[in-house]
Amino acid sequence: MNELWVHGVTGFSAGLLIALVTAPVGVSGAVFLLPVQLSVLSVPSPAVTPTNLMFNIVATPGALLRYRRHGSLASPLTVRLVLGTLPGVVIGALTRVFAVPGAREFRLIVAAVLLPLGAWLCLRTLRRPTRHPPRRELSSTVVVTLGLVAGVVGGVYGIGGGSLLGPVLAGLGLPMAAVAPAALTATFLTSIAGAATYVVLSLTASGDIAPEWFLGLLCGMGGLLGGYLGARLQPRLPETGLRLLLGALAVGLGILYLAEGLSGQPVAQ
Repeated sequence: MNELWVHGVTGFSAGLLIALVTAPVGVSGAVFLLPVQLSVLSVPSPAVTPTNLMFNIVATPGALLRYRRHGSLASPLTVRLVLGTLPGVVIGALTRVFAVPGAREFRLIVAAVLLPLGAWLCLRTLRRPTRHPPRRELSSTVVVTLGLVAGVVGGVYGIGGGSLLGPVLAGLGLPMAAVAPAALTATFLTSIAGAATYVVLSLTASGDIAPEWFLGLLCGMGGLLGGYLGARLQPRLPETGLRLLLGALAVGLGILYLAEGLSGQPVAQ
């Protein structure tokens, strides 16, 4: 029992700190919580995926509440992302349980995408002129496709998809004030659908498929508080700082995945 509560406190603290840093740029933080759950909290696989999705469900409403007060949730960008992520997460969950794709290859691919993307976003931000460039409009097809890909990844690995959507959308020229709430809303709704899919699959398939409810709840409660505080800080942070933070997170995640992929010991297996 003592060990259970120690894990709970650790999960709460990790969720709070991660969400505090990631919420201002539209990332739930689940992607950084994943190695903590497996390496520190010993959550079995594939149960770690729905547990991470459960973290998103509990944690993201704190940030969304703050963004809603600014009227930044109901946007065409949000709707298009959700149209892609919802079917994507169901496909990802089915793939994770029945096909179990190689996590090593996945991490090397993600590292190959996020490392140059994050570095490019940082360099582009530092070289950006002081005046604000005109906002760029993306086609519905492009946004829905991005959401679909992020949804599949989120369903397989329980990382929400915001960590992929955020750098891509920001790199394509969309303002962080639009990217952050849209990516978090898509992550929230996608996580509900994904976690529900895993619960249903746990009734028919063998193995550790259902989420770790207690741990997911406490991690999420920490993320709820951290996400609220992080979203509250977002309007006070400069656009340049937010883009640099998002780029740095993408680079850090890419390095983490590259190291795991090259070591042959991916976290999600």
